[in-house]
Amino acid sequence: MTGFFKNQGEAKIHFGASDFTIMETGSYILCSVTGEQIPLEQLRYWNADRQEAYKDAAASLEGFKRAGAI
Repeated sequence: MTGFFKNQGEAKIHFGASDFTIMETGSYILCSVTGEQIPLEQLRYWNADRQEAYKDAAASLEGFKRAGAI
């Protein structure tokens, strides 16, 4: 899969509970907390209810805190 998404810009994603659907092709998505680019092949953390992506577990925790979920 490496290289498949190369140089295609920001993707549009719909997040499900255990997977995601690529709505518009791209090579990355932006982290909702940090604003950093997350290559799609490295995307592991998201919130389906808020449709947010996170670069790592720490960013995910911060996203939950900001939303008042914890």
